[in-house]
Amino acid sequence: MGAAAGHQALIRSQRIHPEGMMMMHIGRRWSRYAVRLAIGAGIGLCTASVHAQPVPLSPGFASAMPAGPVKGTKLTEAYARLVARDAYFWAWPLVNMAARRAAYTKVPEMMYMGAAPMSPLNHLTMLTDYFPPDVRLVACPNQDVVYGGGLVALDQSPVVVQVPDFGDRFWVYQVVDSRTDGFAQLGKMYGTKPGFYLLVGPNWHGDVPQGITRVFRSSTNTGNVIPRVFMDDDAADRAAVQDVLKNIAIYPLAQYDGTMKTIDWKGLKHIPAAAGGDTETAWVTPGTFFDLLPAALADAPPLPGEETRYAQALALLDTIKSDPALRKAVIDEAGKADAELIEPLFQFRNYGLQLPYHWSTTSNTAAFGSDYFTRTAVAKSNIFVNAPTETKYFYQDLDQDGGRLNGAHRYTLTFAPGQTPPVYGFWSLTLYNDKHFFVPNPIKRYSVGTKNKDLKLNKDGSMTIYVQSDAPTDPDQRANWLPAPKDGDFSLYVRAYWPKAATTDGAWSPPAVQRAK
Repeated sequence: MGAAAGHQALIRSQRIHPEGMMMMHIGRRWSRYAVRLAIGAGIGLCTASVHAQPVPLSPGFASAMPAGPVKGTKLTEAYARLVARDAYFWAWPLVNMAARRAAYTKVPEMMYMGAAPMSPLNHLTMLTDYFPPDVRLVACPNQDVVYGGGLVALDQSPVVVQVPDFGDRFWVYQVVDSRTDGFAQLGKMYGTKPGFYLLVGPNWHGDVPQGITRVFRSSTNTGNVIPRVFMDDDAADRAAVQDVLKNIAIYPLAQYDGTMKTIDWKGLKHIPAAAGGDTETAWVTPGTFFDLLPAALADAPPLPGEETRYAQALALLDTIKSDPALRKAVIDEAGKADAELIEPLFQFRNYGLQLPYHWSTTSNTAAFGSDYFTRTAVAKSNIFVNAPTETKYFYQDLDQDGGRLNGAHRYTLTFAPGQTPPVYGFWSLTLYNDKHFFVPNPIKRYSVGTKNKDLKLNKDGSMTIYVQSDAPTDPDQRANWLPAPKDGDFSLYVRAYWPKAATTDGAWSPPAVQRAK
């Protein structure tokens, strides 16, 4: 049942006046807010009583919040196009997640499809090395960490998350809901202890088994768990990391027995990947958007203030079920929105907080709230980014003079002495082609940073990275070479894992990308 329909049904079944129902909703929200304030102020909930006092509503308040067009209302094509265009933008990330869940529902077991890790819902599969360059499941992969991933369906079961003992190694598990907002904090920066953690959906109220360290509740039933484990770019650490990787796992609560499960990732089945192109898998398309939208909205109940936005979309969906001409117009408008609104956001230079030398960043990743613009921009260009406390991201499409980065030219990027990204964890500089994937090159190097132990400093202590298609002839420059494509546009991308305050508060930003004259 849609949000608006459910709301009206409850009013009818309980014989509650709409204004009384609204008072109940506001009262509950205010109570939750008061509890959060109490916790933030250090008030013990067992020793203090907090009584919410909602502001009295005006007599016409409920009538000012209609559910949407009355069912059966004839809609004009222009209005339908307006609602469709708006919904296509703000719900794009939700539909992206709904499409991924639908795809992973069909995965029969943990395996590798080509080089991509795949798993059934409520399980994950780990890689055992860096993300391979030919995978197209997600744009902007990196070769700083060993990745894993798995879609969760918390309406089917709560999910147990295993955290092994990583020792001094950097690690973080990104856990996001269907809005791509984070809802669990698991990682070295949080001081997370080895053990078992539980992810539950918004409506779960079962018993927590003994041995579970902490429970994290999602506001949606669909989510994604993406472990990232640091690994140096050498044979010794590739071997050393394998022992800890085998104990990373998620699984349904029914499989929990209090013992750490071990998985031989290298023993999983490999099946050929389907023929693909050079772009990210098209999870969202205008032609299928409105087929997936009902499930996406049902899985992510409206946030406070989103009720009427949802109601307009649900009314449109109801109307186009029986109006083929209007459905055709709506899909046509979605195509226009895709080209005019969504596609430009693939370019980093078109969104974000602007920094010196044409770099840009974001400050609310994995906590977008009602910032629909940034949520959709990030989902389009590089979905599944960590919260700023976990990783700070900096994006670059342009050189110092504003010219588009292109493989026909040579570039340098010089960090002043002691001015590599300030981090407690590690940092990297990655190069992507115009599709936001790795550029094949003879040395198979796609990023440079902390993982590279052979980077050379200049005599004054600075560090210069050489970004060009041909190998530098000077040995020291070659050690700091980041290969670029022979032609075509590309982008640069700085990641600062477990960033220090200077990285997150704007005191530090990346240096200029200078084009060789």
